[in-house]
Amino acid sequence: MTLDAAAILERAESATGLRDYGDATLPARFAVAVTQLNALGMDADGCRRAEEVCHGLLTTRLEFFSDRNRYPVDQEVIDRPMFVTGEPRSGTTLAHALMSVDPGARALRFWEVMYPSPPPGAAASVETRRARADADWREINAQMPKWLHSHPYNDMLGDGLPEDERTWAFDFRVMTPTAWWRVPMPTVVGGLPTDAAAQYRIHKAMLQQFQYRRAVKRWVLKGFHGFRLAELFAAYPDATLMWLHRDPVQVAASRTMMMADIGEGIVGPVDLQAAAKMHLELTRASIANTMTNPLVDDDRIMHVRYADFLADPVGTVRAYHAFGRRALTDAADTAMRRYLANNRGDRHGKFTYSTALLTDIGEDIEALHDEFRPFRERFGVEIERRGQ
Repeated sequence: MTLDAAAILERAESATGLRDYGDATLPARFAVAVTQLNALGMDADGCRRAEEVCHGLLTTRLEFFSDRNRYPVDQEVIDRPMFVTGEPRSGTTLAHALMSVDPGARALRFWEVMYPSPPPGAAASVETRRARADADWREINAQMPKWLHSHPYNDMLGDGLPEDERTWAFDFRVMTPTAWWRVPMPTVVGGLPTDAAAQYRIHKAMLQQFQYRRAVKRWVLKGFHGFRLAELFAAYPDATLMWLHRDPVQVAASRTMMMADIGEGIVGPVDLQAAAKMHLELTRASIANTMTNPLVDDDRIMHVRYADFLADPVGTVRAYHAFGRRALTDAADTAMRRYLANNRGDRHGKFTYSTALLTDIGEDIEALHDEFRPFRERFGVEIERRGQ
């Protein structure tokens, strides 16, 4: 059995009575994604699951863009959004979680990006959507229990905090596990046509959708924006960005094990050596971009050492607000400290990894430290000796 892109598109259009995907290039791009799915050689059940995911994403997209014709959501102004970025496993999720509990802040929620239509502010109730997303996340957590060790925030279920990249799931430019967990496929890295400017248009449309007819709050967001700085600031010229920096050796080892835990829950045993090679190369590419992209020195970016953030998380968030000419209220300070007290990072079990993952593929750890020395010196990042 193979997937038929044209038939899947026709089914989505028939189910919704809609034809406008908000982008004339979507059908062709979807066909590329289907070709990639067919190349995986999934059995009939896997193909059926993939078709259902495709159908859900396509119908969601059609309904989302229909909303933009029904409601004036495109008139919503996204004022001075605050972004957090950094390498995977560098504290970005904790920083984002702390910022999200500020009563004056608004963060994306999984129930919103999974089920965005109609705009929550225009709906009589969103409880059905929230319950559906909660059920999805219970399924994810049951299927990938080890992920809770490295990412305990998944216990927030549908109220959890998606990365900005999740807003692009129905654009078929990324295949994130939080959209594709039901399909027996490895995490897709590359191979899909990307367009950063178009992706940020989708992202901004999502923010407008969720801000429409709701109390005005400042947006606090998190994603891996380092490769897309020009497009990020083109979409949000008044944005600020807090960029956390950690020892790249630790980043490569930790992200390898986290993604292996995710992959194991979706497709079964993972080749750790192949994974370590891939994630080390991804880390190298990201660090190289950080060292060469001239926008890294943009005055809208506040660079923070991972060690400094861990030493004083609330103080770091307060400093970021001051950097963006915003005040952090006492209520926000109290909420953040309460969050830290009540949400230990090991509440679902301790996440363990080792830099031996890198020595097992023939890398010399000290040589890697030397390779990344210019990065560490530029951002004041010390070598971490954990996980060795």
